[in-house]
Amino acid sequence: MLKKEAKEITGGLSKPSKMPGPSYNLPAPMCITGAKLAKIAGTVCYGCYALKGRYNFSNVKAALARRIASLTHRRWVDAMVTLITGHEYFRWHDSGDLQGPHHLKNIFEVCKRTPRSWHWLPTREAKLLQFLDPDVIPKNLLIRVSGTKVNGPAPSWWPWTSTVSTTTKTCPAPDQGGKCRSCRACWSRDVKNVTYAKH
Repeated sequence: MLKKEAKEITGGLSKPSKMPGPSYNLPAPMCITGAKLAKIAGTVCYGCYALKGRYNFSNVKAALARRIASLTHRRWVDAMVTLITGHEYFRWHDSGDLQGPHHLKNIFEVCKRTPRSWHWLPTREAKLLQFLDPDVIPKNLLIRVSGTKVNGPAPSWWPWTSTVSTTTKTCPAPDQGGKCRSCRACWSRDVKNVTYAKH
């Protein structure tokens, strides 16, 4: 499949300036859990960056709408494999989140077919993972379950997590111009929890 066709099917990848590679974003209002948390003060989704700023530009909204509509396309997996191949690091959903079991199953297939890429998937869709054996996850995919409250604990039932704090952080990006630079903690199975500074 040519990249041009792959972009037409998927809506194309996003290119966060912070990341060491591309990403794939979906509309934050379509987050199943996050959209509810965004209305609750004190949660990590309250004041979500993906609900304001450039995410409200009409062209960005249109791109996000194309991407979420593409998830049911019969060649979505093939198209994502085409676009991700050749990138060493990839982040799923710099905005948005998992839309259901079929979406997660397709991501697994993309990861299996891009074995030279390291994938990171942050999520708050705990219900999709609570009965999932971590051993079935492709070895090049790291799923981090996000804590729900600012300054709250990390989820205890999943081996890889992230939290948000107003007092501490392990993510070095705020001290590096907002960029990952050489840090790959979010992709590493050796790093059990990543703490992000609230911003």
